[in-house]
This record gives sequence, C-alpha cells and structure tokens, in this order.
Amino acid sequence: MKSQRNISEFILLGLSYDKNIQIFCFALFLFCYVALLAGNLLILVSTRCSPLFHQPMYYFLSHLSLIDICYTSTVTPKLIADLLVERKTISYSNCMLQVFTMHFFGGTEIFILTAMAFDRYAAICKPLHYVIIMNRTRCHLLVLAAWAGGAVHAFPLFSTAIGFPFCGPNEIDHYYCDVFPLLKVACTDTYITGILVIAFSGMFGLGVFIVLFVSYGIILFSLRNLSAEGRRKALSTCWSHITVIILCFGPAIFIYLRPPTTFPQDKIFALFYTIIAPMFNPLIYTLRNSEMKKAIGKVWCPLLFSKKHTVNLKKFMG
Repeated sequence: MKSQRNISEFILLGLSYDKNIQIFCFALFLFCYVALLAGNLLILVSTRCSPLFHQPMYYFLSHLSLIDICYTSTVTPKLIADLLVERKTISYSNCMLQVFTMHFFGGTEIFILTAMAFDRYAAICKPLHYVIIMNRTRCHLLVLAAWAGGAVHAFPLFSTAIGFPFCGPNEIDHYYCDVFPLLKVACTDTYITGILVIAFSGMFGLGVFIVLFVSYGIILFSLRNLSAEGRRKALSTCWSHITVIILCFGPAIFIYLRPPTTFPQDKIFALFYTIIAPMFNPLIYTLRNSEMKKAIGKVWCPLLFSKKHTVNLKKFMG
C-alpha cells in the first residue's frame, strides 16, 4: 500500500477550534466516559456473578455491556486526550484500525440487539416453548453469530478504506477516522465507493432497524393476551429495548443512508452512538428493572457496606 500513499498520519480537526468549548467538552466527555465504564461494568459484573446470567435476556445484556465498553473505547479516550492538545494527529495504521474496530463492534452490537429482540419475541409470543427455543446452546450460537456478523460487516469497509490512495491533503474534518471522512481526502474518484458504502452500511442498518421495529410491533400486539401484571413487566422490558434501538440506529442511519458526503453536524450525531447511547444503556436497562436492581444489590452491597446497611439497602431496592 505504500505506493498508493505518501502520508504517515492524518490531522483530526476535532469538534471545535474554540478553547473554551474544548475545555468544556473535555470535562463533559471525561465524565460521560467514566460513567459509561462504571455503568456497563456494573451490569457486566452483576449479571456474571448472579443467577441472572443463566437467563437469555441477561446473558445477551452482559455481552451488550461488554461491546459498549469496547466500542466506545476505540474512540472516546483519544477524543478526550485530543481536546487538551493543539495538534490532533492519528497515524495511518491507527486510523485504519479505528475504522475496522468501530464497524466491527458497531455491527456486533446491532446483531446482539437483534438477538435480544428474538429473545423477547420467544418469551412473549411463544411462552410455552420459550425454554426450548432459547436453550443455552442457541444463546451461545446467537452470540457467536453476532460477533461473526460484526466481522463480516467490518471487513469490506476496512478493505475499502485501506485501499484508498492518499497523496495530498491529510486533514479529516471529524474527531475519529471513518469511511466517509476518508473519502474526502482520498486522491481518486470515490463516488462509486461512496454508493457501495451506503448500500452496505446504510441499507444494512436500515434493514435491521425495520426488522427490529416490526418484531417489537408484533410483540406489543401480542401483549393483549397477557395479564395486567404480565403486560406491565413486558412493556417495561420492551420500551427499554426500543429506546436503545432508537438511540443507536437513528443517528447512524442519518449519517450512512444519504449521498456520500460529510457535514459539520455529522460530528454531533456521531456523539450519540459513540458516547451518549452506550452511557445511557445501563440506566435504561436498570432503572425500571427490579431483577437487575436486586442482582446489583446482592453482588455489590456485601462488598461495600456492613451487614446492617446491606439488609436496609436490599429492602430499599426491592
């Protein structure tokens, strides 16, 4: 590839040139990243160390938390560090690695969310066969398929990015490396490539989004057959999943399902699926989930509090 490029690094223009805005963003994103790590690690450890891990929904949720940590960590630490420096650079190899890891973990998360939708469909629409449908072997296969699907999604985009010839400008108007920003600095006609990226990434995201919403539509329609308590519990779980899907898919579809170009607003929309959605996922999945709150209490209270305080906290958490 050296014959097709004469640059060794890219300059990231970041979110803003204003020093005051950069300091504010540094404090904000540092807080968000710490909260994201703490929340997702809380869910990951709590599910792994409790009987909930043997339930399919929480098994998938633990993998979702792991993916959120990996996904955000490919971008956010560098974004935070770059806010403190004047010249924001990234090497060519790290840029290509970032393209691959972003789409790998992003694609895997999409498939995990699909597996969670399938789990809710089986639990609500096929309750008598749920244990057979969502047996442990099938759960393992769904997770394995999700990771494999993420790789299948990422490799063509990575191959496309690494095949671009770069011979002149090396300024990327973004805070991380992605295919569309790289199209602008590639010294070749990238129109056809951009169309292929839309077809492979944008249409892929839109297709999965439609499948998920149709699935949850069927699930919500099936709730009429449940008791009032069953409907309340199912609605609480489903609305949590739907909220996460909207936060993840909405901004991503806006960016990838349009003509291959970039706008300044893209950086703001990208913050939703790189930082904001992964940060809110733990809150969305725990605030209205009594089983998750009980598991957190049982795992963490004995480690952090005395026996007397542990009993009182368990009563408080239900």
